[in-house]
Amino acid sequence: MMTSFSLSLSLCMLGEHFWGLVGGSRCSGRLEILHDQTWMSVCDAAFDQQDAEVVCRELDCGAPVEVLGAAAFDKGDAQMWTQEIQCRGNESQIHLCPTSPSHKNNSSHYNDVGLVCNIRVRLVDGNNPCAGRVEALHRGQWGTVCGDGWDMTEAAVVCRELDCGEPVDALGGAHFGPGSGPIWSHFKLCNGSESTLKNCMSAEVVFYDCDHTKDAGVICSGNLAQTSSYFY
Repeated sequence: MMTSFSLSLSLCMLGEHFWGLVGGSRCSGRLEILHDQTWMSVCDAAFDQQDAEVVCRELDCGAPVEVLGAAAFDKGDAQMWTQEIQCRGNESQIHLCPTSPSHKNNSSHYNDVGLVCNIRVRLVDGNNPCAGRVEALHRGQWGTVCGDGWDMTEAAVVCRELDCGEPVDALGGAHFGPGSGPIWSHFKLCNGSESTLKNCMSAEVVFYDCDHTKDAGVICSGNLAQTSSYFY
């Protein structure tokens, strides 16, 4: 099961208010807006695909993969945002989107909206978003990475892709617990300078005896749960 984090990982401006994604990664989480020094959740009925397009674009996280309702990233614990965001989808920043009073007056934190942008790699079950079991999205499926041959060269690429600083350790043996699903075994051709892990996939490398007891993990020097990025 993925570990959730309660602090905002990326902060931006919405008009006079800051907004952020909470409880996921840099490119996924529950949407919250800071108003009068109080973080507020956004109702899933007041947020749609066009709004998500702008959020993911502003965070440099690609296109939105999913807009999730029903508190998919856990429930917030403050008030509900009372404005409806009305992006067209082509804005470069969400503060350029108009807002209007929301007519969805019966929303509760069970309706908190979250979103997932087009992330391709994530660290799971660590004690912060910059440490954990490596999971990669390939052929439309999330899978773990075989730890055979996994070293600091590949770890450097993962840390760079996640804006997590420098690699501290490259771990095998399911150090962060075994994952599930497919095991990708073709991320072994990194030279360490690539910007993303997918750029290392130039050939298939098959380890026939690889199983989830060998899942790869990474510890990076950064801690995104404590370092926020601001956009104006």
